[in-house]
Amino acid sequence: MKTRDITQIAVMVAIIIILGYIPPIPIGLIPVPLVLQNMGIIMASLLLGRKNGSLAVGLFVLMALVGFPVLSGGNGGAAVFVGPTAGYIYAWLVTPYLLGSLLHRRHQLGWEIGATILVGVLFINFAGVLWLSLTTHITLTKAIIGGLLFLPGDLLKSGVAIALHRRLRQLEQFAALEK
Repeated sequence: MKTRDITQIAVMVAIIIILGYIPPIPIGLIPVPLVLQNMGIIMASLLLGRKNGSLAVGLFVLMALVGFPVLSGGNGGAAVFVGPTAGYIYAWLVTPYLLGSLLHRRHQLGWEIGATILVGVLFINFAGVLWLSLTTHITLTKAIIGGLLFLPGDLLKSGVAIALHRRLRQLEQFAALEK
């Protein structure tokens, strides 16, 4: 592994942690707040690809598991991994691999948008509401309805992540031309 890869992974983990310190917004219908960390997961997937993105997200999740307060609202520890929001965290673990695989060598804007919506929005939300329904007394229907409230914000966060990814890729290509 190159020094550049290690640095990019470390920076991405830091970005995901920083996004967790932006206060979560409770929505009331289900015990899952609106957070910005999923935007960091999508950014890791887009910017670092399936291998390094998975390493960054895996390191972040491992830090949360061992008790570092890196999750939204300063949470962390093993209890979070059996709580109502754990399904989202488990989905985060596989998101970089899935999204990175769909985008491998395919950089058309339409394809990026579709893959990001499919994996970064729909897959994460479905895994989250399914876990929520299985581990709480909330019916699957109510969990899905609650999960629908996340879609506009998640689409916006995905759009920001895609725009940032495309801009950074342009800058990287420009820097390569200057060499």
